[in-house]
Amino acid sequence: MTMLIPNKRCGLTVMAAALLLAGSAAQAQTFQAQSPVSSAPVTIGYIPAFKGMGPIMAQADLTQYTHLNISFVNPDAEGAVMRGDRFACMADDKGQAVTDADFRAAVTQAQAAGAKVLVSLGGGHIPDCSGRWTELLRPENRSKVVQSLMALVDQYGLDGLDVDLEGALLTEIDVAGNYTPFIADLSRELRARGKLLTCATASYEGGMIPVSSIAYFDLVNVMSYDAIGPSWGQAGDEHSSYAQAEADMALWRARGVPQAKLVLGVPFYGYGYGQYRRNYRVRDLLAEYGEAALNSDVWGQRCAGCDYITYNGLETLKRKAQLGVTQGGGIMVWEISQDTDDHRLIRALNTTMKGAE
Repeated sequence: MTMLIPNKRCGLTVMAAALLLAGSAAQAQTFQAQSPVSSAPVTIGYIPAFKGMGPIMAQADLTQYTHLNISFVNPDAEGAVMRGDRFACMADDKGQAVTDADFRAAVTQAQAAGAKVLVSLGGGHIPDCSGRWTELLRPENRSKVVQSLMALVDQYGLDGLDVDLEGALLTEIDVAGNYTPFIADLSRELRARGKLLTCATASYEGGMIPVSSIAYFDLVNVMSYDAIGPSWGQAGDEHSSYAQAEADMALWRARGVPQAKLVLGVPFYGYGYGQYRRNYRVRDLLAEYGEAALNSDVWGQRCAGCDYITYNGLETLKRKAQLGVTQGGGIMVWEISQDTDDHRLIRALNTTMKGAE
């Protein structure tokens, strides 16, 4: 779930951090005791339905993931998630609505591999088939959306929901006072079923979930990437540095996320500049440039106006895995189809987390 374009990085003073912690501590204590999350490190992977669930899952080692989030689902203008035997607003790799049969097969396959399966809501780009989330989450409409989502969870035996409302949309919903009440309603319904509620969040002003919502989530996945991209950021920078990961983990601990709930997001992709393509999967880098590509975080010369690709090599991913398990509850990956054919990245992450634990 490549996040929306950040406007600026956000820092916290010690006093501000203390106030945030004080404001959310009571809620966090209340909900943490009820959380169905295991104390073992989590390895969360996203499955983008719009790239084809079947092919992606066939080539991935699903046993390497504790949680798999199928993305993305959006309700239609009437708040419905399903229309007959198809999703109202979730497309496959051919641009067609995902069918009941295909979705059920994906859930069954992932759960058979031992993973908990969630559906991720929203995404960095909301498709035209979706209703307007700002309207859907108004008090008079919200219960219909929540019940539609609960029917989805019940129908497919899902293990929970992941909320990935981002950027300006997230801010607009929150300013209207409708984000945390929506999350609270989802939490109440999911906890009654023994299910999970997770989220993905950025770490810049205007792109962060509100502190008031943190206590309701079982896991908070921090999208620690996309500091720069094809049309934003400072040319010559890295898109997902280790320093960024450290800062993001510290920020969310200061905002009141308990360590066991905090998950560090890492990218299995990179961005190219100059003579290079705009987008690269790590599997592409390995295929095109060989083993040497995995030993660095940059291919070419990283500077403004230069030809280079910025990504995470194996050593940086391992360092981030150690950070994720020592400062948080594990690792999240966007997304599983971008790994190498031999699943080298996810296996390195899991091996490192086990060693650090």
